[in-house]
Parts: sequence; C-alpha cells; structure tokens
Amino acid sequence: MNAVTQAAGMRRGFDPRMQLPLITLYLTERCNSRCVTCDYWRHGRQDASLASVQRLLPDLATLGTRVALLSGGEPLLNPEWPAITTLLRSRGIECWLLTSGLSLAKHAQRVAAEFRAVTVSLDGTCAQTYAAIRGLDAFDKVCEGIRAAVAAGAAVGLRVTLQRANYRELPRFVSLALELGVAQVSFLAVDVSNPHAFARHDDFSQGLALAPEDLPEFDALLADLERDHAAAFRRGFIAESPAKLRRLHDYFAALRGLGSFPPVRCNAPEFSAVVGVDGRIAPCFFIAAAEPGGATGLRATLASEASSGLRADIRAGRRRECERCVCSMWREPEAMTRPLRLPEAAHG
Repeated sequence: MNAVTQAAGMRRGFDPRMQLPLITLYLTERCNSRCVTCDYWRHGRQDASLASVQRLLPDLATLGTRVALLSGGEPLLNPEWPAITTLLRSRGIECWLLTSGLSLAKHAQRVAAEFRAVTVSLDGTCAQTYAAIRGLDAFDKVCEGIRAAVAAGAAVGLRVTLQRANYRELPRFVSLALELGVAQVSFLAVDVSNPHAFARHDDFSQGLALAPEDLPEFDALLADLERDHAAAFRRGFIAESPAKLRRLHDYFAALRGLGSFPPVRCNAPEFSAVVGVDGRIAPCFFIAAAEPGGATGLRATLASEASSGLRADIRAGRRRECERCVCSMWREPEAMTRPLRLPEAAHG
C-alpha cells in the first residue's frame, strides 16, 4: 500500500474520528446461502437489533454519516430490517443493501422503497455453476428476485466474485446483467488470503483461485470482453475499466508466484467502518477489529489508541491483508458529498 498517498488522503480531510460518511452494518450472522467461500451459514446465529442500531444514531449524526450499507450474513433474514432501514432513513442516512438475492422476490416492493441501491452477489450464469459455488439450486429464484426488484424500481447492481469455478463465464455475466435489466455489473477476485473474513473457520482456499494453466484463457477472455463490450465499459455498465479488470489477472498470477501483487490504493478505513453484529468495529471487511465492541460506542472506539494504531499501520503499509486486497476503495473528500452512485455501491 502506498503510504504517501494514504497520508495525503488524511491531509485532505479524512479522519473517521471526525467524519464517517459510510458505515457498514452487519444485520445478521445468519445466511440462507451455502457458499464455498463463506461460513456464516455454518456458524451464524446472532441478529443485530433495532435497539443496537438506535444506540449508534447519536454518533452517526455527530460523524455526519450519509450512507449505511446493510450486510451480513443475509440482511433480509433479520426480521427487523424494515424497521432498521426506516429508522436510518428518518435520520437522513441513505441505505443500500448487499444481498444474495434469495429473498428479493418476496421483499421486492419494500426493498425498492427502502434502499437507495441494491447489490446482489451473483456468482454463476447458470444453475450448475451457481449451485457449485452457492451450494443451492436457486439460480432461477435469484434471477426472479432481481427482475422483481428492478420492476419495482430498485437500482440494482450485480457483484460477481470471479474464481476458478466461474471465470470462463465472464462474458456471459455481462450478457446476463443486460438481460436482467440491472444498472451495473462489477467484478472482484475471490479472496483466499484472509481466513478470518466471512466467518471462515476451516480451510477455505482449496481450489478457489485460478491455476497457472487458467491464466492464458482468462487473459483472452478479458481481451474479448474489452472488444465485444466496449460500449458497456464506456457508459459504466461494467463498473471497472479494462485496466482495472486486468489487475484481477495479475492478482491470480501473483497468488501462483508468477508476478507481484498489483499495487493497492485504498483509504476505506479513513471514511468508513464496519460494525459487526457483536458490536466490534473493524476498518473494513478484511481486517479484524482492533478491540472488542461494547459500551464505549462507535465514536469512542474509532478514537481509541488501538483503532488509531490499526489505521496508522494500514496507512503505512504494514498490514499483509492490504497487499493482497481484492476490494480496495479510494474516495476523494469531494466524492463523499455527492449522492450515492452504483459504482460506489458495488464494492464492499
């Protein structure tokens, strides 16, 4: 990580102790998917409560929080999610939803009314691939939910986690996104470097990353995508630029010792934080909280010596997680004054 550019971001005004434009709230540790990359469905039991979100409101107001990403687990499994979104919106905080899409058809109208943006994780373009990654025969159900949410007026984006089981479907993901009528499709590489992320307890990395023999084919697919979907890149329907997508190839190559990991430019811990169901406050999805959550509150935790020290380590490039990050985010201060856009909602 480039410590110079990170420090420059701080000098331009980012300091989560004073302002926190974006908050990620885990509404539940439970999930209705059975993903090979995640263990929430195995171990998750707890839900956040409306009362726990209410306790955050004074600090969110003081910190000027404008956007809340509701995540999990599967946030729509929390029976209080409508009350939570209504509460947040009543305080001027826009909500966006990160979901597996399994419950979208059931809740499409309410989701469209409550959320400024919806990001659906979709890792297959057919029933066979979806089931291999997500552990359920539910591809058609998810597509039904996406169509229902789009029809209800929701701003829906797809987020695809590319891995060995689905990378050959890369062009088809764009075609499927167009068929489903969503606003955008975004691509990330599968994370195989952070065993604590996504409640993972057991060995999770076996067979997920591309193998050396896959890399030439992936490179050709990226070239085909750039050629055949130039218009989709130009208008932002594909969230990443061709150059940024090629970083995915470099990442997979680096995992196999065939090059260096692409440089990471990220200041997410300076403008956002992740609040777990247990109250722990982490700087991002992939770096664990510096200390237990509890009665000290969001603002006090962000200002604590442990949390400040953790962010200093991140800025200085001393965290190994950052070197291999698959989900870096960089925001200029002026970007946080604009309304939420789907490119910003597609990463988390």
